[in-house]
Amino acid sequence: MSVRGNDLCHDAIVLPYTAYLRVYQPITSFPPRDRRYWEEYASSEDRPKRINALAAEQAENLGRTIGTPPVVAPAQESGDAYLRRVDERLYVCPWQTRLRCWRSFDEFATDMPGPLVEAFVPRQEAARVETGYRQWRESGARTRPFILSSTWTIPVPWFVPFEHRERCLVLSADTTRTLLYLTHTAQARRRLEHTMTVLRENIGEHAVSGSTERLVDWLESVAHPGSLLELDYGGLPHLLSDDHLSEDHSVAEISDAIEALSKGDGGRVVELRQRITRRWKSVRALEHAN
Repeated sequence: MSVRGNDLCHDAIVLPYTAYLRVYQPITSFPPRDRRYWEEYASSEDRPKRINALAAEQAENLGRTIGTPPVVAPAQESGDAYLRRVDERLYVCPWQTRLRCWRSFDEFATDMPGPLVEAFVPRQEAARVETGYRQWRESGARTRPFILSSTWTIPVPWFVPFEHRERCLVLSADTTRTLLYLTHTAQARRRLEHTMTVLRENIGEHAVSGSTERLVDWLESVAHPGSLLELDYGGLPHLLSDDHLSEDHSVAEISDAIEALSKGDGGRVVELRQRITRRWKSVRALEHAN
């Protein structure tokens, strides 16, 4: 699907240049209390609608983090979610804002020197967040979110679970500017397993990257067998031109490269790999552009 509009690189609303991988659980997979909540939420006129949900989530996060002092994670978990209806069935992907913020800060604090962490986050706020996350983990509650994010680029393994026919591209001058893929998670897992098998048989065990293995492990741990998986380019379409997005067939190229590898067509594999590398190298370069 493709809808073409004005050729532009930015909108009036600037979203973070982040892509997302989301698992949508069928409404029937939730416990009765949660199921009732999400059914009522889906019928509410006050919830952020699909077209504005990403902008609403970003506005909430921005308002919290630019305050004085900044609030790294909300005190309560978000009651919002991304929703989809497929074949008249409701699927829910909770935002899980608090959990995702806890995890992000934990990674930030682990990777950065202590003085640098304190330069961004007051010690008292850092202690509050660390205590909340520790207590959550010790309670045995789920620590893996239904949403993964990647800034300025999309990891190559994220393209593997999808096919070109599952692509949806909308190009316009408003917040509907979108490039995404949607598939059934069961199908996504079969494609991942097929890709890993081809890599192992034709290159060796070392060819399966740690990021691919982590993706498979994540899906196994969070996704219901009847769930949906969505790759959303998120804020990237607001950074890239119409032509760039129209010509971005990374999913199809990854699929073609795996097929070529299985047939021993090394030249085709190299050609597709170089094409994908050039495309995403040019996107990552924009991070440093003034």
